[in-house]
Amino acid sequence: MADVQVTCINKQDRNSTHEGITHLGNPAGNWKWPRADVIASIEAGTNTFYTKVNGIRANIGVVQGPNGKYVRTYADGKWNDNLLALPECQ
Repeated sequence: MADVQVTCINKQDRNSTHEGITHLGNPAGNWKWPRADVIASIEAGTNTFYTKVNGIRANIGVVQGPNGKYVRTYADGKWNDNLLALPECQ
């Protein structure tokens, strides 16, 4: 199992806080995966994913929403939106 840092995301509409994340990636690690693949990997236990903002690690988990599964960060005992603060993947 790999512990993988996510440093960028792609969204359907970058300026919308309500549009879903389509891809997660890390250019330094030379990877970009569709959200569904990240969710499948987390659920299968094959990889863990995290962000690091201001030196604070936030693990990425899978959440069941009204429109299906999505990814969200979890830090300090709370779900938060650290992923949305990441820059756009190229």
